[in-house]
Amino acid sequence: MVIVIPGRIWEYIVAGLAIILAPGPSVLFTIARAIAFGRATALATVLGNSLGMFTVSVLVALGLGPIFQHHQLIYVFMQWLGALYLIYLGIDAIRHSHEHAQAMTDIKESKPSFGKAVRQGYTVGVLNPKGIIFFAAILPEFADSSKGHLTAQLVLMGFIFVFLGFFCDGTWGLLAGTLRTWLAAEANRLVLLRKAGGFVMIALGVITFTNSVLH
Repeated sequence: MVIVIPGRIWEYIVAGLAIILAPGPSVLFTIARAIAFGRATALATVLGNSLGMFTVSVLVALGLGPIFQHHQLIYVFMQWLGALYLIYLGIDAIRHSHEHAQAMTDIKESKPSFGKAVRQGYTVGVLNPKGIIFFAAILPEFADSSKGHLTAQLVLMGFIFVFLGFFCDGTWGLLAGTLRTWLAAEANRLVLLRKAGGFVMIALGVITFTNSVLH
């Protein structure tokens, strides 16, 4: 496959870091595992989640790349859809922050093995709506149609996103595993974390929609 670097790659990396650092389903699941079972289980979860996200990125690139290459209207529509869905996810995160915080500390199952933790993380990564929408709708915003090879560009950006996500989510897991007692002691700390992630997703949605309209 030809390696084509999009012209807005640095803007993409900044946007990717913003959405990765926003506490969404993958981050919350990692933190919950770290609080319940410690750092080793959290890192195994992150590994599985990264593999799941990469699977989604490749499938999206192979499926949508050729379509975006030849149908500009669908390309723009997916950008708008992704922006609106990010805003919806942000509002939902803020509205249900208390329920999400409670779920993170209310884990009844026994500590999973390394392999089971990886499998569970993979499932969360594959089904994570934030990741699916990012790859299907936000990613095309940064692809450079003038350079062609949109599928190759999408695969490259998907790999970069997963690479960054592995290290960022791993850091979340290590921190949460180290501070597990402190985080679990006060529910409002987890509520604020969830609300902060919601506001970041809303901001990203607004910026993405605006950029799509202006361009």
